[in-house]
Amino acid sequence: MVTTPLAKSATTPLEYEEIVIGSNLTAVLYAFNNKLPIFFSIPERPFRFDYLDPTMDLTLINIDNTSHQLVTHRDNIKVGAPKELLWERLLLIISMYGHAPLSTLCTSMRYDRERLVCSNDYGKIAEVQFQKAYYFGDENCSGLITEKTVANPHYICYDWIAFNRGGKHEIDLIETADSFINQIWFYPTDRIDGNSPVKDACLVSTLTQTQLQDFDYSQTMARFKMIAEMRERDMRGPFNGYSPTGHPKYYNFRTSIIGRQTRKKQTHSRAAITAVEIPKVQEQALLQDLPQACMDYHRFLERL
Repeated sequence: MVTTPLAKSATTPLEYEEIVIGSNLTAVLYAFNNKLPIFFSIPERPFRFDYLDPTMDLTLINIDNTSHQLVTHRDNIKVGAPKELLWERLLLIISMYGHAPLSTLCTSMRYDRERLVCSNDYGKIAEVQFQKAYYFGDENCSGLITEKTVANPHYICYDWIAFNRGGKHEIDLIETADSFINQIWFYPTDRIDGNSPVKDACLVSTLTQTQLQDFDYSQTMARFKMIAEMRERDMRGPFNGYSPTGHPKYYNFRTSIIGRQTRKKQTHSRAAITAVEIPKVQEQALLQDLPQACMDYHRFLERL
């Protein structure tokens, strides 16, 4: 599937036969594999700790997908390169090919029944006409789909926690059965330059809109629950000598809140106009087609 811009003048709308709207990894893969231009208002990067299958061969796009192990309290997990790295690489190639005409300059998109109006914080920057749009989701895009109304929508919540004491350990991941703090990811801190042995944490939860406004699910409570989960697995702060009875003592963990990020989970939606299609395609299927798609970008890939 190949699309060709029908007009290139800066004073007239950009015209395409087919476009992709969205910026998650599935959207970027779909645009790359089908050589389609891509438009989005919010760069939806993959989660920092989402990894590729280590058996995938990504040498064609110059990504080292050597497997490494995540240390848990159970069996260690083999993973490949971060999905975020693949997302960045594909967007770079798409941009070099000329199929990301607005790059990250656009902050909102609106369909006015004739064309897609793209704007930034100061005003309109482009108009796009299309015959077919493949829609993968964009929070700041209106007029293309109708979403099912949900009384209490769910959000993916990321709580970032800094360890000021007790951040030196070998564990990479703790998983629980709860929706509040379902995963605890430990990673080398970004607050210290170089390869530091100190780890900070990212806590992943699935919360409703009501829970997000409830103190029992706040960042403070998330921090307390993280420490409780660590202690339950015999993780302790630094050694602090022995008690009079000869038992080892440990300092308490000392932590601070870095910040909280939330992302609304996708709800059921349908196209509002006939020119829009919501592809029912899986990320894994697009990844399997990636090697073949790379052949069309050879002149760019050989320079990476």
